[in-house]
Amino acid sequence: MGRLTDAVKHLLIINVILFFATKLYGDQMYQWLSLWFPENPNFQWWQVFSHMFMHGSFMHIAFNMYALWAFGTPLEQVWGRNKFLFFYFSAGLGSALLHTGVNYLLFNNGLEAIVAGSAMTQNQIIDILSNGQYSTDWYNLASRSTIENFIQAFNIPAVGASGAIYGILVAFAFMYSEAKLMLIFLPVPIKAKYFVPVLIGIDLFLGIGNVNTGIAHFAHIGGALIGFIMMWYWKKNQFNQNRWD
Repeated sequence: MGRLTDAVKHLLIINVILFFATKLYGDQMYQWLSLWFPENPNFQWWQVFSHMFMHGSFMHIAFNMYALWAFGTPLEQVWGRNKFLFFYFSAGLGSALLHTGVNYLLFNNGLEAIVAGSAMTQNQIIDILSNGQYSTDWYNLASRSTIENFIQAFNIPAVGASGAIYGILVAFAFMYSEAKLMLIFLPVPIKAKYFVPVLIGIDLFLGIGNVNTGIAHFAHIGGALIGFIMMWYWKKNQFNQNRWD
């Protein structure tokens, strides 16, 4: 795999520094830098980028940084630093947009159900959520999953580089399709051109099925989707042959 490339090295350093900073400053760091729902008072515009450098646990950052090193290094060696960073942050931004878009649908479904079944206005409901509260009566106005998705979309921020990493995985599968990879729970070598689609398919299944895993599956899919679109366009226009140093 060769030496650690510049962009990957600096991304690793920033992620690790911010991870340990969150252990010192805790909730304040998550409040400032996680990606909150736009209606939440904690939301700030920079969070669409800053959330990529935040992680919830040691295993979370360990898996993401390993994948960044393992799959990002060969891409940067071919593309150069600037092109790699452009791709990485584009995938991360796509991840944030799809995640937020899905949350908007979940939030609006619950909000409309509560407004239709109660005497409350939308602003009153949002004020209740903004104060860290909710009403158990809401569960009588729609299905439990609708109300829980509504509350979680508002209250639970997204953190992690996973969306950008999924874009990197897609790019790796495009450029090194015959490379053999392994899942931890399935230690059988699988070619990248099969491994990556299966991984994305699992996220899509869990996301559509609304399986509560604590993982932002549509953030992964958003990063992968932007990664696919960019790689398809670059390949069609032979853009991968150009380095941006």
